[in-house]
Formats: sequence, C-alpha cells, structure tokens
Amino acid sequence: MKIFYPSLIWEVKTSKKEIFLTFDDGPDPEITPWVLDQLKKYNAKATFFCVGENVEKHPNLFKRIKEEGHSIGNHTYSHKNGWRTDCKNYIINIKKCSHIFESKIFRPPHGRITKKQIKKIKPEYKIIMWSLLSGDFDPEISATECAYNTVQYSKPGSIIVFHDSQKSKKKLYEALPKILNHFSSTKWEMNQLETVL
Repeated sequence: MKIFYPSLIWEVKTSKKEIFLTFDDGPDPEITPWVLDQLKKYNAKATFFCVGENVEKHPNLFKRIKEEGHSIGNHTYSHKNGWRTDCKNYIINIKKCSHIFESKIFRPPHGRITKKQIKKIKPEYKIIMWSLLSGDFDPEISATECAYNTVQYSKPGSIIVFHDSQKSKKKLYEALPKILNHFSSTKWEMNQLETVL
C-alpha cells in the first residue's frame, strides 16, 4: 500500500531511539482506561485515533486521554470504510467527527481510502498510516506472536498500530505490558505523533 500512497505518513524520520504507539477505534469504557494505566506505568505517550460516536458516548474518557498528555486523531464519526463509502459521504463522516473534537491528523479505518478521498482530505489533515501492525486484531496470531513481532520489527520512527477495542482485548491485555516493558527497559522513547508532525 505504501507504494500506491507515497504521500501519506507511514513512519517518522528520526535518528533517535523512539517509536510512535497508536490506538484505533476507541475510546472504549473497558479497554481504554486499562491502556492509559499501562502507558502511565511505563511513562509512554501515544496517539489515539478516536471514532466520533465513541467520543460522544464517553466524553470523560476522551478528556482523560487528553489530560494525560496523549495526542488525538480523527478516525471518522462511525468507522467508515473508505473503499465502501462514496467520497462525499466519507468526507461528511470525517467532518461530523471534527465537530465533536478538533484534530489535524486523520487515519482511515482499516487503512482503506481512495485517491479521490485523499485529495479531498489532504488540505485539512495529515493522513497517518503505519509502518507496523501489531496484529492484536488478527485471530490467526497469538498474543506472544503479537508482542514478538512488534518488538522484533520496530525501528526508529516506527508508527505502530494497536486497538483499544473489544476485538483486541484478550491479545492486548497479554501483549501490551510485555511490549511496553521491553521498550522502557531498553531505553526507547514512546512518543505521541503531535510532537513530530
């Protein structure tokens, strides 16, 4: 996909030992508080790509994300798949999310977006993709593999995708503490994207 969409942000250019953790689809009243507790434990910052309707349902949780120093990004109002949504309605859905909270960064749900949609979005948003999927959503891999792959394939500037949602709960609960512990103990910085974009 990177070949087809080179103008999108796939990684951060840096010479430092730093990675960029991102969490999609929340906030979730069960998963997100746990994720925030884990991040705080390891002095890590992250970027949360929030779904607008979830923010409407859980405003205090959204407030906590911001108060604890994390970045927020637009993830559409209702988790729209860009390949299955015409351009006009896709943009309307993004703008509906932007009426709930302000952010200048956007990630398309499932990473699915068309060139026409990109052209419409880019004047207002930096479109963030990823260099590494943790696989926390993938039923084909175990929590151990999720942790191993994240640690093994991360490099300076990696943008890593996790999900603070029910679909990833079981795997995330086991893998995330191991991942955070590894990067903390090996002196990597875990930063939010707003500091570098």
